[in-house]
Amino acid sequence: MSARFEILLRTDAFVAVSKPVGIATIAERDLAAPCLRSELERELGEKVYVVHRLDKEVSGLVLFARTAEAHRELSMAFEKREVKKTYLALVHGRPSWESILADQPIFAFGSGRMGVDARRGKASETALSVLRLGEAHALVEAQPITGRRHQIRVHLYAAGHAIAGDLRYGERELQARYPRLMLHSHRLELPARFGVGPIDCPTPSDFEAELALHLPPG
Repeated sequence: MSARFEILLRTDAFVAVSKPVGIATIAERDLAAPCLRSELERELGEKVYVVHRLDKEVSGLVLFARTAEAHRELSMAFEKREVKKTYLALVHGRPSWESILADQPIFAFGSGRMGVDARRGKASETALSVLRLGEAHALVEAQPITGRRHQIRVHLYAAGHAIAGDLRYGERELQARYPRLMLHSHRLELPARFGVGPIDCPTPSDFEAELALHLPPG
């Protein structure tokens, strides 16, 4: 793990955690390797339930339920698209749009790679908005409406603005020059019945350092 996780909010129903880059949300093939879930359970001294996940290369906000009942309620809220998710991404290029709805269908091509496929893909929607522009990069806010694997990464790549540092989508030699995948889960907004306002996760120092290199001050 590249950095220690941080507990952002704890309620009777769930725990909101800031996941660092380089650690999986749940156990992968090597069950002995640390994952965010096991580290959090060790910290809390209790079992937690997985509600949703972030890719290992992505930093930011993850929720874990603390009870089986809360797990059912939160999982249903995500499934019904009642949870508003906001990500920040540093992308290559200067988008010609201020905001767009990317709605290309996404298909799994194998070996973990996803891509746009109008015939075989599943319906997918991501709202994209430009927050800051640099000479050759932009900071984009992405709000996935559906929840396909790698959805934000694929939609930005298809739009001609691959996320900086994304070794799976984009020119590998160029992408390898960045220290990390520049995608961060920034905010979750739960339905009012959960009794909390928007939950924010500050961008980590390595993310901010790259923004400072490629963008004018915000």
